[in-house]
Amino acid sequence: MWRCSDELRIKADQLHRASKKDTTKHYIEFWKQVPPSEPYRVILSDVRDKLYNTRERSRHLLASGFSEIPDDAIFTDVEQFLEPLELCYRSLCACGDHTIADGNLLDFLRQVSTFGLSLVRLDIRQESERHTDVMDAITKYLGVGSYREWSEEKRQEWLLFELNGKRPLFGPDLPKTNEVAEVVDTFHVLAELPSDSFGAYVISMATAPSDVLAVELLQRECHVKKPLRVVPLFEKLADLEAAPAALARLFSVEWYRNRINGKQEVMIGYSDSGKDAGRFSAGWQLYKAQEELIKVAKAFGIKLTMFHGRGGTVGRGGGPTHLAILSQPPETIHGSLRVTVQGEVIEQSFGEEHLCFRTLQRFTAATLEHGMHPPIAPKPEWRALMDEMAVVATEEYRSIVFQEPRFVEYFRLATPELEYGRMNIGSRPSKRKPSGGIESLRAIPWIFAWTQTRFHLPVWLGFGAAFKHVLQKDIRNLQALKEMYNEWPFFRVTIDLVEMVFAKGDPGIAALYDKLLVSDDLWPFGERLRANYEETKQLLLQVAGHKDLLEGDPYLRQSLRLRDSYITTLNVCQAYTLKRIRDPSFHSQPGPHLSKEIMESGKLAAELLKLNPTSEYAPGLEDTLILTMKGIAAGMQNTG
Repeated sequence: MWRCSDELRIKADQLHRASKKDTTKHYIEFWKQVPPSEPYRVILSDVRDKLYNTRERSRHLLASGFSEIPDDAIFTDVEQFLEPLELCYRSLCACGDHTIADGNLLDFLRQVSTFGLSLVRLDIRQESERHTDVMDAITKYLGVGSYREWSEEKRQEWLLFELNGKRPLFGPDLPKTNEVAEVVDTFHVLAELPSDSFGAYVISMATAPSDVLAVELLQRECHVKKPLRVVPLFEKLADLEAAPAALARLFSVEWYRNRINGKQEVMIGYSDSGKDAGRFSAGWQLYKAQEELIKVAKAFGIKLTMFHGRGGTVGRGGGPTHLAILSQPPETIHGSLRVTVQGEVIEQSFGEEHLCFRTLQRFTAATLEHGMHPPIAPKPEWRALMDEMAVVATEEYRSIVFQEPRFVEYFRLATPELEYGRMNIGSRPSKRKPSGGIESLRAIPWIFAWTQTRFHLPVWLGFGAAFKHVLQKDIRNLQALKEMYNEWPFFRVTIDLVEMVFAKGDPGIAALYDKLLVSDDLWPFGERLRANYEETKQLLLQVAGHKDLLEGDPYLRQSLRLRDSYITTLNVCQAYTLKRIRDPSFHSQPGPHLSKEIMESGKLAAELLKLNPTSEYAPGLEDTLILTMKGIAAGMQNTG
């Protein structure tokens, strides 16, 4: 291949002259220098050398934190990598070699654009309180007061003054606690690594504009060359209500508007809002918050991308992708959308090539459909009814979860939550703080524990009280609810998902856990919850106009029927294992004898089953518990 454009030939000659000096080659196959009569190979051999050096430098940094390979011998960002490839592409097209250009080279260009040098971009996530700690340390060090005690106005004023100024705020001598040091060190790592290694900087528990400005200032102070986009995450119910006002205040800051170039991303959390107020109220509040946030962004002429922090389970905002996207409020997607995919859902959706392709198709189709045929906006009377029901649902949920004095005790006894916390099978620590009640527990173990006992309390609690309230107030509301179910995608998806959860639930199993694990004086409380479960289920069927659960989805119904006997066996096994872990003196009835082959093989049971030697429980119990947990979770899939 010698035909090329003048642009490519000049570049190839430059590289050829420079490469005469550098005689070290790291490849057996290509130890000879490429002749200048093959200009494409000259260009690509330089790409290969730089890629080799880039990888080696990363290896050195990981091994010792230091590398002698200089910056000009490597690719520091994806643009440098794409440049020579795009040059080859332009040259081939200019010389009439379109077939070659649009073959492997175009595929490779697409791969590089998609995966960059780092395969995936990493989002950084930190709680807003931790940034406040850092700012407090800095202001005390500068002798200007305590940032933590300042009002929001004063915080913004100081942050903007510093952002507009040039002076460095702190040096290596800043007195730091471990927590402060960890946050500052994270920013230093952001400055060291190529900018295309990172996506967004997400601030969890964000409440005010100063939370965002503080991160912008820290990025500047730690010399992050290409600052990450800062994404506030609104989670709790009160934060979601206040989110539109907080965003409007942020967009009113001229410095920030100039910085974001007309684009902003906002993350909304499904898990913590659901744990805080129950699925019904959280779902409705998330819907309203999105509508309001879009209005604010429109008023300032900013394109807003919603980032949905959904878990895999219904209790954490999960559910079928297509339906979930189509039930979002009108105008909230606009062709761009971010969604978290985590835990076991990654494998279910992207574990194999054909699954991955189908998942991406679903996302694309639903996003396009939402833009081309927006779902209808709810009628004013539907909104009023939802607002009224949400208040009742939140009251009912909180009265049991947060105000019932012995609820935490019951929860810890009736579910495997304590054992889950001890076993290292979650994606993050099960609690934010070691002590404390439901508030400090993360949403994942909260949902997981109820899923294991097939009771799914966080999903349905509150629905029954809300329906009962509006039906007792005026029976004509039943007709309104049925109309909402038939005409409004958001309401229909919400009800259908909870109906599916009921189809997977089984209060009889929850009763077995109660009988084995809960103290006698708490049994009436468990019975009360199970009566609430049955009542909620009947009201839900009435609203959906169904005689039986899942009558509109016979395939799922059949699949659940097939799974049920296996899951029930695992549940019984788990309940008895928990009993033996918590009460070592308990002896269950001997089971049926082992098969003849095993008995005659002469091998001890311990040899047949490799037990976990580090377990703090009696032999075999922890392994059994983990197996039952995984089995039940696999059978329940997106429920919880």
